[in-house]
Amino acid sequence: MPQVSNEKSDFIQSIELILVSMPFDAGRQERSYSIVESVDAFNASSRGFTHMESLMVKVRTKQGLTGWGEAFGHKSNPATWASLEHIVGPFFIGRHTDIAEAIGEAEYAFHAFGRTGPVHYALSAIDIALWDIAAQQAGVTLREYLEPGARNHVNAYASLVHYAEDPLEVSHHVSQAQQLGFKAFKLHESTPAAIAAARESAGDAALMVDVNCAWSLDGARQAMEQLEELQLLWVEEPIFPPDATAALRELNSQFSNVSAGENHSGVAGLIDAMGSGALSFAQPSVGKIGGISGMLEVRRAGKRLGIPVIPHCFYYGPALLATAQLVALDPPQRHTDGRSLPELEIPFVNWEHTLHSLHAPHQSGMDQHGVVQLPQRHGLGFEPDEQMIETYLVKRLLLI
Repeated sequence: MPQVSNEKSDFIQSIELILVSMPFDAGRQERSYSIVESVDAFNASSRGFTHMESLMVKVRTKQGLTGWGEAFGHKSNPATWASLEHIVGPFFIGRHTDIAEAIGEAEYAFHAFGRTGPVHYALSAIDIALWDIAAQQAGVTLREYLEPGARNHVNAYASLVHYAEDPLEVSHHVSQAQQLGFKAFKLHESTPAAIAAARESAGDAALMVDVNCAWSLDGARQAMEQLEELQLLWVEEPIFPPDATAALRELNSQFSNVSAGENHSGVAGLIDAMGSGALSFAQPSVGKIGGISGMLEVRRAGKRLGIPVIPHCFYYGPALLATAQLVALDPPQRHTDGRSLPELEIPFVNWEHTLHSLHAPHQSGMDQHGVVQLPQRHGLGFEPDEQMIETYLVKRLLLI
């Protein structure tokens, strides 16, 4: 892990919490609204979501640097905000910006609160901001700080919302995503008819499904047998609970395309699952797993175990930039069958306004091949439109 030079010793002076809620349109056709959805209202891909929240932290140092981070949120944001305001944020005020020192002390202090959940989401946000600061102190982009020679671009894939298992609707949106330049597609459907419609539209392109823990073990086995001919690159979180290692291992031994990681219990829990043979793809989420520090641990484990690490990323704020920077550390990965693997997950929705230049690459900043160029600014490269923050601000709080 890169270390901050003692010559640039610095301390955290303040932490600002900023919650914004930005409207989007999923582009669902009117006919789909008469169909009952198969996902619950807490799922961010459901039609109940018309705004997406971003819970950001803005960490300022005594030497005048500013680092940005983002915690996983959606409908858990009230709890994550409380964790930042009353526990995690105050803990870091006045502490050294050295990541190993500050994060190590926090991990120990908060260990009794569990390895996932709002406190860990809050810690993830601070961790991202500290890495942003460290790269700025070094005078390089975050990706260069982590891996000299890292790429300046990544390949985006479209993460579609839930279309109520309607084959016509699914086919329509896969085609729309293709026209915008995406070369790989992730669904949030779980029925053979809807997934088959996507495959027909996608052709030979990489196609994945996140079924949101829809099945029992027996149900997953039956469903995945039906889906085998569709050549899905991965089936994400096929069973409940999402980190049931023995059941996932049983499925993966048969189908070799099980993915999970967003909702595993911390770094150790995910790495244990990877080492057990339960997963063919690991999908940690930077705003949940412990920030960039946690992601780097999983990346190292993936290299050791030969398991591709493809981050989960349903964000549009600093966590999106953090994920993109992490993806760029390695050359494009390939599956054992030779297929190029997807890289950066982008929520496939339409935004009336965007918060920064990479907020919605499919609306601007992505070429016809789905390639996204990364910022050259030192650190994370997150430069938000302050007017958009003010327009869509829900609340903010300064901790000093």
